[in-house]
Amino acid sequence: MHLPRPRSLAAQLFAMQVVLVAAVVVGCSFFAYVTSRTHADETARKQVLATAHALADSPSVREAIRTPDPSTALQPYAERVRRDTGIDFITIMNPRGIRWTHPDPGQIGQRFLGRTAPALRGRAFTETYTGTLGPSMRAVVPVRDGGRITGLVSVGITVQRISSEVTQQVKVLALAAGAALALGGLGTYVINARLRRHTHGMNAAELSAMHDYHQAALHAVREGLLMLDGARRIALVNDGGRELLGLDESAVGRPVAELGLPAPLTGALLASEPRVDEVHMTADRIVVVNTRPVVGGEQRGTVITLRDHTELQALSGELDSERGFTQALRSQAHEAANRLHTVVSLIELGRVEQAVEFATAELELAQELTDKVVGAVAEPVLAALLLGKAAQANERGVELVLAEDSRIDDGVLPPTLPARDLVTILGNLIDNAVDAAQGAEGARVTVTALADAAAGELLLGVRDTGAGVDPGDRDEVFLRGWSTRGPGRGLGLGLVRQAVHRARGTVELTRGAEGGAEFTVRLPLGPRPDRTDASKAASSGAPGAPSEVSR
Repeated sequence: MHLPRPRSLAAQLFAMQVVLVAAVVVGCSFFAYVTSRTHADETARKQVLATAHALADSPSVREAIRTPDPSTALQPYAERVRRDTGIDFITIMNPRGIRWTHPDPGQIGQRFLGRTAPALRGRAFTETYTGTLGPSMRAVVPVRDGGRITGLVSVGITVQRISSEVTQQVKVLALAAGAALALGGLGTYVINARLRRHTHGMNAAELSAMHDYHQAALHAVREGLLMLDGARRIALVNDGGRELLGLDESAVGRPVAELGLPAPLTGALLASEPRVDEVHMTADRIVVVNTRPVVGGEQRGTVITLRDHTELQALSGELDSERGFTQALRSQAHEAANRLHTVVSLIELGRVEQAVEFATAELELAQELTDKVVGAVAEPVLAALLLGKAAQANERGVELVLAEDSRIDDGVLPPTLPARDLVTILGNLIDNAVDAAQGAEGARVTVTALADAAAGELLLGVRDTGAGVDPGDRDEVFLRGWSTRGPGRGLGLGLVRQAVHRARGTVELTRGAEGGAEFTVRLPLGPRPDRTDASKAASSGAPGAPSEVSR
Protein backbone atom coordinates (compact mmCIF):
# COMPACT_ATOMS: atom_id res chain seq x y z
CA MET A 1 0.00 0.00 0.00
CA HIS A 2 1.44 3.33 -1.07
CA LEU A 3 0.81 6.39 1.03
CA PRO A 4 -0.50 9.36 -0.97
CA ARG A 5 2.22 11.80 -1.97
CA PRO A 6 1.96 15.15 -0.17
CA ARG A 7 0.65 17.96 -2.31
CA SER A 8 3.22 20.06 -4.07
CA LEU A 9 4.27 23.40 -2.67
CA ALA A 10 2.52 25.16 -5.55
CA ALA A 11 -0.73 23.25 -4.89
CA GLN A 12 -0.58 24.06 -1.18
CA LEU A 13 0.02 27.73 -1.88
CA PHE A 14 -2.77 27.74 -4.47
CA ALA A 15 -5.27 26.27 -2.00
CA MET A 16 -4.18 28.66 0.71
CA GLN A 17 -4.35 31.68 -1.59
CA VAL A 18 -7.79 30.70 -2.91
CA VAL A 19 -9.10 30.40 0.66
CA LEU A 20 -7.50 33.71 1.52
CA VAL A 21 -8.94 35.47 -1.54
CA ALA A 22 -12.37 33.95 -0.88
CA ALA A 23 -12.24 35.04 2.77
CA VAL A 24 -11.25 38.58 1.79
CA VAL A 25 -14.01 38.80 -0.85
CA VAL A 26 -16.67 37.37 1.49
CA GLY A 27 -15.58 39.64 4.31
CA CYS A 28 -15.60 42.70 2.10
CA SER A 29 -19.00 41.70 0.70
CA PHE A 30 -20.49 41.29 4.18
CA PHE A 31 -19.07 44.62 5.27
CA ALA A 32 -20.46 46.25 2.14
CA TYR A 33 -23.87 44.67 2.77
CA VAL A 34 -24.01 45.89 6.36
CA THR A 35 -22.86 49.32 5.24
CA SER A 36 -25.48 49.41 2.46
CA ARG A 37 -28.24 48.35 4.85
CA THR A 38 -27.26 50.98 7.41
CA HIS A 39 -26.99 53.59 4.69
CA ALA A 40 -30.43 52.66 3.30
CA ASP A 41 -32.03 52.94 6.74
CA GLU A 42 -30.38 56.27 7.38
CA THR A 43 -31.39 57.60 3.96
CA ALA A 44 -35.00 56.52 4.52
CA ARG A 45 -35.06 58.13 7.98
CA LYS A 46 -33.76 61.42 6.63
CA GLN A 47 -36.19 61.33 3.70
CA VAL A 48 -39.32 60.74 5.79
CA LEU A 49 -38.24 63.29 8.39
CA ALA A 50 -37.56 65.95 5.77
CA THR A 51 -40.88 65.30 4.00
CA ALA A 52 -42.81 65.41 7.33
CA HIS A 53 -41.20 68.75 8.26
CA ALA A 54 -42.02 70.16 4.83
CA LEU A 55 -45.69 69.21 5.17
CA ALA A 56 -45.91 70.40 8.79
CA ASP A 57 -44.52 73.80 7.81
CA SER A 58 -46.74 74.13 4.74
CA PRO A 59 -49.28 77.04 5.07
CA SER A 60 -51.72 75.00 2.99
CA VAL A 61 -51.78 72.28 5.63
CA ARG A 62 -52.37 74.79 8.45
CA GLU A 63 -55.21 76.47 6.52
CA ALA A 64 -56.86 73.15 5.71
CA ILE A 65 -56.77 72.13 9.37
CA ARG A 66 -58.75 75.29 10.28
CA THR A 67 -61.63 74.22 8.00
CA PRO A 68 -64.55 72.16 9.27
CA ASP A 69 -63.59 69.21 7.00
CA PRO A 70 -59.77 69.07 6.71
CA SER A 71 -59.82 65.72 4.82
CA THR A 72 -61.41 67.32 1.74
CA ALA A 73 -58.36 69.49 1.09
CA LEU A 74 -55.63 67.44 2.75
CA GLN A 75 -56.26 63.98 1.19
CA PRO A 76 -55.62 64.97 -2.46
CA TYR A 77 -52.69 67.15 -1.43
CA ALA A 78 -51.08 64.41 0.65
CA GLU A 79 -51.50 61.81 -2.14
CA ARG A 80 -49.95 64.15 -4.68
CA VAL A 81 -46.95 64.73 -2.47
CA ARG A 82 -46.66 61.00 -1.73
CA ARG A 83 -46.55 60.12 -5.41
CA ASP A 84 -44.07 62.89 -6.21
CA THR A 85 -41.65 61.96 -3.40
CA GLY A 86 -41.95 58.16 -3.64
CA ILE A 87 -43.12 57.91 -0.03
CA ASP A 88 -45.27 54.89 0.92
CA PHE A 89 -47.74 56.79 3.11
CA ILE A 90 -48.50 60.29 4.40
CA THR A 91 -50.92 60.53 7.29
CA ILE A 92 -52.13 63.90 8.61
CA MET A 93 -54.13 63.63 11.85
CA ASN A 94 -55.56 65.72 14.62
CA PRO A 95 -53.84 65.88 18.03
CA ARG A 96 -55.96 62.96 19.22
CA GLY A 97 -54.59 60.71 16.43
CA ILE A 98 -57.68 60.62 14.19
CA ARG A 99 -56.56 60.39 10.54
CA TRP A 100 -57.50 63.08 8.02
CA THR A 101 -55.45 61.42 5.21
CA HIS A 102 -54.28 57.93 4.33
CA PRO A 103 -53.29 56.03 1.13
CA ASP A 104 -56.22 53.77 1.86
CA PRO A 105 -59.29 56.07 2.01
CA GLY A 106 -61.06 53.49 4.16
CA GLN A 107 -58.58 54.25 6.97
CA ILE A 108 -59.56 57.95 7.10
CA GLY A 109 -61.28 58.71 10.39
CA GLN A 110 -59.58 55.79 12.11
CA ARG A 111 -57.03 56.15 14.90
CA PHE A 112 -53.36 56.33 13.95
CA LEU A 113 -51.36 53.23 14.93
CA GLY A 114 -48.16 54.26 16.62
CA ARG A 115 -46.69 56.66 19.14
CA THR A 116 -47.57 60.35 19.06
CA ALA A 117 -46.65 61.49 22.58
CA PRO A 118 -43.25 63.00 21.71
CA ALA A 119 -44.80 64.97 18.83
CA LEU A 120 -47.58 66.28 21.09
CA ARG A 121 -44.86 67.63 23.34
CA GLY A 122 -43.45 69.50 20.31
CA ARG A 123 -40.58 67.13 19.38
CA ALA A 124 -40.26 65.46 15.99
CA PHE A 125 -39.12 61.84 16.09
CA THR A 126 -38.65 58.72 13.92
CA GLU A 127 -39.38 55.07 14.65
CA THR A 128 -39.88 51.68 13.03
CA TYR A 129 -43.42 50.52 13.64
CA THR A 130 -45.85 47.99 12.22
CA GLY A 131 -48.98 49.73 11.01
CA THR A 132 -51.68 49.07 8.49
CA LEU A 133 -49.13 48.76 5.67
CA GLY A 134 -46.78 46.56 7.67
CA PRO A 135 -43.42 47.45 9.27
CA SER A 136 -42.26 50.89 8.22
CA MET A 137 -39.72 53.58 8.95
CA ARG A 138 -41.83 56.60 9.92
CA ALA A 139 -41.42 60.16 11.16
CA VAL A 140 -44.00 62.09 13.25
CA VAL A 141 -43.83 65.93 13.26
CA PRO A 142 -46.20 68.38 15.00
CA VAL A 143 -48.09 71.04 13.02
CA ARG A 144 -47.93 74.42 14.81
CA ASP A 145 -50.33 77.25 14.26
CA GLY A 146 -49.61 80.35 16.32
CA GLY A 147 -47.69 78.45 18.96
CA ARG A 148 -50.42 75.84 19.33
CA ILE A 149 -50.19 72.22 18.05
CA THR A 150 -53.17 71.81 15.76
CA GLY A 151 -52.24 68.52 14.10
CA LEU A 152 -49.63 65.83 13.46
CA VAL A 153 -47.96 64.68 10.23
CA SER A 154 -46.67 61.10 9.88
CA VAL A 155 -44.59 60.13 6.82
CA GLY A 156 -43.30 56.60 6.31
CA ILE A 157 -41.49 54.16 4.00
CA THR A 158 -42.15 50.46 4.43
CA VAL A 159 -39.31 48.19 5.52
CA GLN A 160 -40.11 45.95 2.56
CA ARG A 161 -39.31 48.76 0.17
CA ILE A 162 -36.08 49.56 1.97
CA SER A 163 -35.12 45.87 1.85
CA SER A 164 -35.97 45.75 -1.86
CA GLU A 165 -33.54 48.59 -2.54
CA VAL A 166 -30.85 46.92 -0.45
CA THR A 167 -31.48 43.66 -2.32
CA GLN A 168 -30.81 45.40 -5.63
CA GLN A 169 -27.57 46.77 -4.25
CA VAL A 170 -26.63 43.37 -2.88
CA LYS A 171 -27.15 41.80 -6.32
CA VAL A 172 -24.75 44.30 -7.84
CA LEU A 173 -22.37 43.72 -4.93
CA ALA A 174 -22.61 39.95 -5.39
CA LEU A 175 -21.76 40.27 -9.08
CA ALA A 176 -18.76 42.44 -8.22
CA ALA A 177 -17.68 40.01 -5.49
CA GLY A 178 -18.04 37.06 -7.87
CA ALA A 179 -15.99 38.84 -10.50
CA ALA A 180 -13.32 39.73 -7.92
CA LEU A 181 -13.25 36.13 -6.69
CA ALA A 182 -12.97 34.77 -10.23
CA LEU A 183 -10.25 37.28 -11.14
CA GLY A 184 -8.36 36.57 -7.92
CA GLY A 185 -8.63 32.82 -8.47
CA LEU A 186 -7.42 33.14 -12.06
CA GLY A 187 -4.49 35.31 -11.03
CA THR A 188 -3.62 32.91 -8.24
CA TYR A 189 -3.78 29.97 -10.64
CA VAL A 190 -1.47 31.68 -13.16
CA ILE A 191 1.05 32.61 -10.47
CA ASN A 192 1.03 29.14 -8.95
CA ALA A 193 1.31 27.48 -12.35
CA ARG A 194 4.53 29.39 -12.83
CA LEU A 195 5.62 28.47 -9.31
CA ARG A 196 4.83 24.82 -10.08
CA ARG A 197 7.11 24.97 -13.13
CA HIS A 198 9.93 26.49 -11.08
CA THR A 199 9.58 24.00 -8.22
CA HIS A 200 8.99 21.05 -10.57
CA GLY A 201 5.90 20.03 -8.63
CA MET A 202 7.83 19.31 -5.42
CA ASN A 203 6.42 19.92 -1.98
CA ALA A 204 8.04 21.85 0.85
CA ALA A 205 9.63 18.78 2.45
CA GLU A 206 11.14 17.70 -0.87
CA LEU A 207 12.49 21.20 -1.51
CA SER A 208 14.03 21.30 1.97
CA ALA A 209 15.61 17.87 1.47
CA MET A 210 16.95 18.93 -1.93
CA HIS A 211 18.51 22.03 -0.36
CA ASP A 212 20.19 19.90 2.31
CA TYR A 213 21.51 17.43 -0.30
CA HIS A 214 22.62 20.37 -2.45
CA GLN A 215 24.65 21.89 0.38
CA ALA A 216 26.14 18.53 1.34
CA ALA A 217 27.10 17.77 -2.26
CA LEU A 218 28.75 21.17 -2.71
CA HIS A 219 31.01 20.63 0.29
CA ALA A 220 31.63 16.93 -0.41
CA VAL A 221 32.89 17.03 -4.01
CA ARG A 222 36.57 17.81 -4.43
CA GLU A 223 36.09 19.23 -7.90
CA GLY A 224 35.45 22.94 -8.16
CA LEU A 225 31.94 24.16 -8.98
CA LEU A 226 30.97 27.70 -9.92
CA MET A 227 27.58 29.10 -10.91
CA LEU A 228 27.38 32.48 -12.63
CA ASP A 229 24.20 34.50 -12.95
CA GLY A 230 23.05 36.33 -16.07
CA ALA A 231 25.22 39.34 -15.19
CA ARG A 232 28.32 37.09 -15.03
CA ARG A 233 28.59 37.43 -11.26
CA ILE A 234 29.46 34.49 -9.02
CA ALA A 235 26.17 33.22 -7.63
CA LEU A 236 27.68 30.15 -5.96
CA VAL A 237 31.13 28.61 -5.49
CA ASN A 238 31.98 25.53 -3.45
CA ASP A 239 35.06 24.87 -1.33
CA GLY A 240 36.89 23.15 -4.18
CA GLY A 241 36.28 26.07 -6.54
CA ARG A 242 37.60 28.58 -4.00
CA GLU A 243 40.71 26.51 -3.45
CA LEU A 244 41.46 25.95 -7.14
CA LEU A 245 40.99 29.63 -8.06
CA GLY A 246 42.44 31.09 -4.87
CA LEU A 247 39.21 32.88 -3.90
CA ASP A 248 37.85 33.84 -0.48
CA GLU A 249 34.33 34.17 0.94
CA SER A 250 33.89 37.65 -0.55
CA ALA A 251 33.98 36.25 -4.10
CA VAL A 252 30.23 35.48 -4.10
CA GLY A 253 28.39 38.31 -5.80
CA ARG A 254 31.47 39.74 -7.53
CA PRO A 255 31.82 39.83 -11.35
CA VAL A 256 34.24 37.26 -12.73
CA ALA A 257 36.14 39.99 -14.58
CA GLU A 258 37.08 41.58 -11.23
CA LEU A 259 38.59 38.46 -9.62
CA GLY A 260 42.10 39.04 -11.01
CA LEU A 261 42.29 35.65 -12.72
CA PRO A 262 44.56 35.15 -15.76
CA ALA A 263 43.03 36.58 -18.94
CA PRO A 264 42.64 33.23 -20.80
CA LEU A 265 40.90 31.66 -17.80
CA THR A 266 38.63 34.69 -17.37
CA GLY A 267 37.72 34.50 -21.06
CA ALA A 268 36.80 30.82 -20.72
CA LEU A 269 34.60 31.49 -17.68
CA LEU A 270 32.79 34.34 -19.46
CA ALA A 271 32.32 32.53 -22.77
CA SER A 272 28.72 32.19 -23.92
CA GLU A 273 29.39 28.90 -25.72
CA PRO A 274 30.24 25.63 -23.91
CA ARG A 275 33.89 24.84 -23.19
CA VAL A 276 35.00 21.21 -22.86
CA ASP A 277 38.16 20.05 -21.04
CA GLU A 278 40.15 23.24 -21.58
CA VAL A 279 43.45 23.39 -19.68
CA HIS A 280 44.22 26.70 -17.96
CA MET A 281 46.71 27.87 -15.39
CA THR A 282 46.18 29.92 -12.24
CA ALA A 283 48.86 31.25 -9.95
CA ASP A 284 49.50 27.87 -8.36
CA ARG A 285 47.53 25.26 -10.27
CA ILE A 286 46.68 23.77 -13.61
CA VAL A 287 42.92 23.32 -13.95
CA VAL A 288 40.68 21.66 -16.51
CA VAL A 289 37.65 23.85 -17.22
CA ASN A 290 34.22 22.76 -18.46
CA THR A 291 31.40 25.28 -18.89
CA ARG A 292 27.77 24.98 -19.91
CA PRO A 293 25.30 27.87 -20.24
CA VAL A 294 22.00 27.62 -18.35
CA VAL A 295 19.32 28.53 -20.91
CA GLY A 296 15.60 28.74 -20.28
CA GLY A 297 14.25 31.13 -22.90
CA GLU A 298 17.05 33.53 -21.97
CA GLN A 299 20.67 33.48 -20.83
CA ARG A 300 20.27 32.73 -17.14
CA GLY A 301 23.91 32.05 -16.29
CA THR A 302 26.66 29.46 -16.58
CA VAL A 303 27.62 26.29 -14.69
CA ILE A 304 31.38 25.73 -14.49
CA THR A 305 33.29 22.70 -13.24
CA LEU A 306 37.02 22.72 -12.44
CA ARG A 307 39.35 19.74 -12.04
CA ASP A 308 42.82 19.97 -10.56
CA HIS A 309 45.34 18.92 -13.20
CA THR A 310 48.45 20.07 -11.34
CA GLU A 311 49.61 16.74 -9.95
CA LEU A 312 48.80 14.88 -13.16
CA GLN A 313 50.75 17.42 -15.22
CA ALA A 314 53.71 17.15 -12.87
CA LEU A 315 53.61 13.36 -13.08
CA SER A 316 53.36 13.60 -16.86
CA GLY A 317 56.46 15.78 -16.89
CA GLU A 318 58.34 13.34 -14.69
CA LEU A 319 57.23 10.48 -16.92
CA ASP A 320 58.49 12.33 -19.99
CA SER A 321 61.83 12.85 -18.26
CA GLU A 322 62.02 9.17 -17.36
CA ARG A 323 61.27 8.23 -20.95
CA GLY A 324 64.03 10.57 -22.08
CA PHE A 325 66.43 9.02 -19.60
CA THR A 326 65.46 5.56 -20.81
CA GLN A 327 66.04 6.50 -24.44
CA ALA A 328 69.38 8.07 -23.52
CA LEU A 329 70.44 4.92 -21.64
CA ARG A 330 69.46 2.77 -24.62
CA SER A 331 71.50 4.98 -26.90
CA GLN A 332 74.45 4.93 -24.54
CA ALA A 333 74.20 1.15 -24.23
CA HIS A 334 74.25 0.91 -28.02
CA GLU A 335 77.28 3.22 -28.22
CA ALA A 336 79.02 1.36 -25.39
CA ALA A 337 78.51 -1.92 -27.26
CA ASN A 338 80.03 -0.38 -30.40
CA ARG A 339 83.02 0.92 -28.45
CA LEU A 340 83.47 -2.43 -26.69
CA HIS A 341 83.45 -4.22 -30.02
CA THR A 342 86.06 -1.76 -31.25
CA VAL A 343 88.30 -2.45 -28.23
CA VAL A 344 87.89 -6.24 -28.66
CA SER A 345 88.68 -6.00 -32.38
CA LEU A 346 91.84 -3.95 -31.71
CA ILE A 347 92.99 -6.58 -29.19
CA GLU A 348 92.29 -9.39 -31.67
CA LEU A 349 94.39 -7.52 -34.25
CA GLY A 350 97.23 -7.37 -31.77
CA ARG A 351 96.98 -3.61 -31.30
CA VAL A 352 96.74 -3.68 -27.52
CA GLU A 353 98.23 -0.24 -26.95
CA GLN A 354 95.70 1.38 -29.31
CA ALA A 355 92.89 -0.55 -27.58
CA VAL A 356 93.98 0.69 -24.13
CA GLU A 357 94.36 4.26 -25.39
CA PHE A 358 90.90 4.22 -27.03
CA ALA A 359 89.18 2.80 -23.92
CA THR A 360 90.97 5.22 -21.57
CA ALA A 361 89.99 8.24 -23.67
CA GLU A 362 86.32 7.21 -23.64
CA LEU A 363 86.34 6.72 -19.88
CA GLU A 364 87.99 10.08 -19.25
CA LEU A 365 85.45 11.84 -21.49
CA ALA A 366 82.47 10.22 -19.75
CA GLN A 367 83.87 10.72 -16.28
CA GLU A 368 84.83 14.36 -16.75
CA LEU A 369 81.23 15.68 -16.85
CA THR A 370 80.11 13.35 -14.06
CA ASP A 371 82.94 14.52 -11.79
CA LYS A 372 82.25 18.14 -12.61
CA VAL A 373 78.52 17.88 -11.93
CA VAL A 374 78.89 15.85 -8.73
CA GLY A 375 81.65 18.13 -7.48
CA ALA A 376 79.69 21.32 -8.07
CA VAL A 377 76.13 20.20 -7.29
CA ALA A 378 75.81 18.26 -4.04
CA GLU A 379 72.01 18.19 -4.30
CA PRO A 380 71.42 14.62 -5.61
CA VAL A 381 68.16 15.35 -7.45
CA LEU A 382 69.64 18.24 -9.42
CA ALA A 383 72.86 16.32 -10.09
CA ALA A 384 70.92 13.36 -11.47
CA LEU A 385 68.77 15.72 -13.55
CA LEU A 386 71.82 17.43 -15.08
CA LEU A 387 73.53 14.13 -15.91
CA GLY A 388 70.36 12.74 -17.49
CA LYS A 389 69.74 15.93 -19.50
CA ALA A 390 73.40 15.93 -20.60
CA ALA A 391 72.98 12.43 -22.01
CA GLN A 392 69.76 13.41 -23.76
CA ALA A 393 71.32 16.55 -25.21
CA ASN A 394 74.35 14.61 -26.42
CA GLU A 395 72.10 12.18 -28.30
CA ARG A 396 70.49 15.16 -30.07
CA GLY A 397 73.82 16.67 -31.01
CA VAL A 398 73.83 19.38 -28.34
CA GLU A 399 76.57 19.86 -25.76
CA LEU A 400 75.37 20.57 -22.21
CA VAL A 401 77.92 22.53 -20.19
CA LEU A 402 77.88 23.34 -16.48
CA ALA A 403 79.15 26.89 -15.82
CA GLU A 404 82.37 27.21 -13.85
CA ASP A 405 80.77 29.32 -11.11
CA SER A 406 78.08 26.71 -10.39
CA ARG A 407 77.99 25.60 -6.77
CA ILE A 408 75.25 24.06 -4.60
CA ASP A 409 76.54 22.61 -1.35
CA ASP A 410 74.74 19.80 0.44
CA GLY A 411 72.10 20.99 2.89
CA VAL A 412 71.90 24.54 1.51
CA LEU A 413 68.49 24.13 -0.12
CA PRO A 414 65.70 24.50 2.43
CA PRO A 415 62.69 22.14 2.64
CA THR A 416 60.53 24.98 1.34
CA LEU A 417 62.01 24.38 -2.13
CA PRO A 418 60.55 20.97 -3.12
CA ALA A 419 62.73 18.84 -5.38
CA ARG A 420 59.76 18.46 -7.76
CA ASP A 421 59.61 22.22 -8.32
CA LEU A 422 63.35 22.41 -8.95
CA VAL A 423 63.10 19.58 -11.47
CA THR A 424 60.15 21.32 -13.15
CA ILE A 425 62.03 24.62 -13.42
CA LEU A 426 65.44 23.43 -14.51
CA GLY A 427 64.24 20.46 -16.56
CA ASN A 428 61.82 22.52 -18.68
CA LEU A 429 64.35 25.31 -19.21
CA ILE A 430 66.98 22.79 -20.39
CA ASP A 431 64.48 21.03 -22.67
CA ASN A 432 63.51 24.35 -24.28
CA ALA A 433 67.16 25.36 -24.64
CA VAL A 434 68.08 22.00 -26.26
CA ASP A 435 65.12 22.39 -28.66
CA ALA A 436 66.35 25.89 -29.59
CA ALA A 437 70.02 24.94 -29.99
CA GLN A 438 69.52 21.68 -31.87
CA GLY A 439 70.68 21.93 -35.47
CA ALA A 440 72.72 25.09 -34.92
CA GLU A 441 76.47 25.14 -35.54
CA GLY A 442 78.33 24.50 -32.29
CA ALA A 443 75.06 23.70 -30.53
CA ARG A 444 75.55 24.20 -26.82
CA VAL A 445 73.49 24.76 -23.70
CA THR A 446 75.14 26.32 -20.64
CA VAL A 447 73.60 25.73 -17.21
CA THR A 448 74.34 27.77 -14.08
CA ALA A 449 73.28 26.44 -10.66
CA LEU A 450 74.46 28.59 -7.75
CA ALA A 451 73.18 28.68 -4.17
CA ASP A 452 74.34 31.94 -2.60
CA ALA A 453 73.73 31.62 1.15
CA ALA A 454 74.98 35.15 1.79
CA ALA A 455 72.48 36.66 -0.67
CA GLY A 456 69.83 34.19 0.45
CA GLU A 457 68.89 33.04 -3.06
CA LEU A 458 69.27 30.16 -5.49
CA LEU A 459 70.31 31.17 -9.02
CA LEU A 460 69.40 28.89 -11.93
CA GLY A 461 70.48 30.05 -15.39
CA VAL A 462 70.10 28.38 -18.77
CA ARG A 463 71.34 29.87 -22.05
CA ASP A 464 71.58 28.38 -25.51
CA THR A 465 73.22 29.05 -28.88
CA GLY A 466 69.93 29.03 -30.77
CA ALA A 467 68.21 31.81 -32.68
CA GLY A 468 66.91 33.49 -29.51
CA VAL A 469 63.49 35.01 -28.91
CA ASP A 470 62.16 37.99 -30.81
CA PRO A 471 61.96 41.00 -28.44
CA GLY A 472 58.29 41.43 -29.34
CA ASP A 473 57.53 37.90 -28.09
CA ARG A 474 59.26 38.13 -24.72
CA ASP A 475 55.98 38.98 -22.97
CA GLU A 476 54.19 36.10 -24.69
CA VAL A 477 56.55 33.15 -24.13
CA PHE A 478 55.09 32.41 -20.70
CA LEU A 479 51.50 32.24 -22.01
CA ARG A 480 50.03 28.77 -22.29
CA GLY A 481 50.04 27.63 -25.91
CA TRP A 482 52.90 29.87 -27.15
CA SER A 483 55.44 27.77 -28.98
CA THR A 484 57.77 27.87 -31.98
CA ARG A 485 57.66 24.07 -32.28
CA GLY A 486 54.14 23.60 -33.64
CA PRO A 487 50.81 22.60 -32.07
CA GLY A 488 50.57 20.41 -29.01
CA ARG A 489 53.40 22.26 -27.27
CA GLY A 490 53.56 25.40 -25.18
CA LEU A 491 53.16 24.32 -21.54
CA GLY A 492 56.75 23.99 -20.25
CA LEU A 493 57.54 27.65 -19.67
CA GLY A 494 54.11 28.18 -18.17
CA LEU A 495 54.89 25.44 -15.65
CA VAL A 496 58.26 27.06 -14.98
CA ARG A 497 56.70 30.39 -14.15
CA GLN A 498 54.03 28.72 -12.01
CA ALA A 499 56.65 26.87 -9.97
CA VAL A 500 58.71 30.06 -9.65
CA HIS A 501 55.66 31.90 -8.41
CA ARG A 502 54.95 29.25 -5.79
CA ALA A 503 58.51 29.67 -4.50
CA ARG A 504 58.19 33.51 -4.47
CA GLY A 505 60.93 33.80 -7.07
CA THR A 506 61.43 35.62 -10.36
CA VAL A 507 62.17 34.47 -13.89
CA GLU A 508 63.75 36.73 -16.51
CA LEU A 509 64.29 36.26 -20.25
CA THR A 510 67.16 38.13 -21.96
CA ARG A 511 69.41 37.69 -24.97
CA GLY A 512 72.43 35.53 -24.14
CA ALA A 513 76.06 36.33 -24.79
CA GLU A 514 76.13 33.70 -27.57
CA GLY A 515 73.08 35.11 -29.36
CA GLY A 516 70.48 32.70 -28.05
CA ALA A 517 67.94 33.01 -25.24
CA GLU A 518 69.01 33.20 -21.61
CA PHE A 519 66.59 32.43 -18.76
CA THR A 520 67.55 33.48 -15.23
CA VAL A 521 65.58 32.21 -12.24
CA ARG A 522 66.11 33.54 -8.73
CA LEU A 523 64.52 31.68 -5.82
CA PRO A 524 64.72 32.86 -2.18
CA LEU A 525 66.25 30.44 0.28
CA GLY A 526 64.22 31.85 3.19
CA PRO A 527 60.89 30.54 4.55
CA ARG A 528 57.86 30.62 2.24
CA PRO A 529 54.80 32.71 3.12
CA ASP A 530 51.48 31.28 4.18
CA ARG A 531 49.63 29.80 1.19
CA THR A 532 46.54 31.85 1.99
CA ASP A 533 48.50 35.07 1.55
CA ALA A 534 49.86 33.86 -1.76
CA SER A 535 46.37 32.95 -2.95
CA LYS A 536 45.04 36.36 -1.98
CA ALA A 537 47.90 38.04 -3.81
CA ALA A 538 47.20 35.96 -6.88
CA SER A 539 43.46 36.60 -6.81
CA SER A 540 44.05 40.36 -6.52
CA GLY A 541 46.13 40.36 -9.67
CA ALA A 542 49.53 40.78 -7.98
CA PRO A 543 52.47 41.37 -10.35
CA GLY A 544 54.27 38.26 -11.34
CA ALA A 545 51.19 36.05 -11.31
CA PRO A 546 51.91 33.42 -13.95
CA SER A 547 50.67 33.49 -17.44
CA GLU A 548 50.32 30.12 -19.18
CA VAL A 549 52.81 28.17 -21.70
CA SER A 550 56.13 27.03 -23.47
CA ARG A 551 58.24 27.59 -26.43
